[in-house]
Amino acid sequence: MKELDVLLTRYVDERYAASSAAEQQAFERLLNEPDPLIHAYFLGRVPIPRDLESLIAGIITAGGC
Repeated sequence: MKELDVLLTRYVDERYAASSAAEQQAFERLLNEPDPLIHAYFLGRVPIPRDLESLIAGIITAGGC
């Protein structure tokens, strides 16, 4: 999904290297989910797992979603 590529690439380019080890692990976990599920998280269509909430909120805020 092009939209996810843009959001997630922006996160990697701007924040990943400076993020905590826990946030990097959460990001890697997020990437293991199927694209339709990740998309649903960002659109608020399905509940976000607790361990991904902070990461997704940060990506949304930084990405202008």
